[in-house]
Amino acid sequence: MTAQPDPRTLISVTGSDAHDFLQNLVTNDVDGTRGGLVYAALLTPQGKFLVDFFIKADEAGYLIDVAADHAPGLMQRLSMYKLRADVSLSESPLTVSRGTGSAPDGALPDPRHPALGWRLCGDADVSDDTDWDALRVTHAIPQTGIELTPDSFILEAGFERLNGVDFRKGCYVGQEVTARMKHKTELRKGLAQVTITGAAPAGTPIMAGSKEAGTLFTQSGDHALAYLRFDRAGPDMQAGDATVCYTAP
Repeated sequence: MTAQPDPRTLISVTGSDAHDFLQNLVTNDVDGTRGGLVYAALLTPQGKFLVDFFIKADEAGYLIDVAADHAPGLMQRLSMYKLRADVSLSESPLTVSRGTGSAPDGALPDPRHPALGWRLCGDADVSDDTDWDALRVTHAIPQTGIELTPDSFILEAGFERLNGVDFRKGCYVGQEVTARMKHKTELRKGLAQVTITGAAPAGTPIMAGSKEAGTLFTQSGDHALAYLRFDRAGPDMQAGDATVCYTAP
């Protein structure tokens, strides 16, 4: 078993108003937890990304599975929105496990992509030794703190493809901006897989000639994830000493 690349924290959300409280805040439909995990995000009122997470229904209410580094900020933000609602927030003692092999009892499929296997909230970590960076690069899955950063937009990060946003559920924080982006004819920039020869640190600018075409992020073998300006991206770009190639799908 290997250490998880992004340690997780579980936040318990309970109280008679827990459902409506979350439904009015997050990008996805909380009712989806009746059938499994829901992947969602919390946005600013301007529609910019704050944090992503999974929501699971339990007997007491809901559990939010979030990157440990972002749990205190999420707890603070949720507390700010709580106002007079009958909602209680607390950190759960349970542990998040995940893997791509045989799923243990109680595990639920990762809703972002079938290749991402299962997730389990339990007493002990039973995660397997999956190479998560390789899977993320193969399927263009962004990770909080790497490809998903403050001030990014979730549609450019692929949230629609990853089942992380619902356009029919009604209002939530940042909904208007997200809906406007959805109805554009085409996104001008976004997350994509590129091929790479050589290596460069995450965050290295990608240059197409003299113009910046994007930013390089997670690398695995001869492929990597990058945020690209699609009008500038092409087959012959540079990121530091590495050569980067993008071919439009």
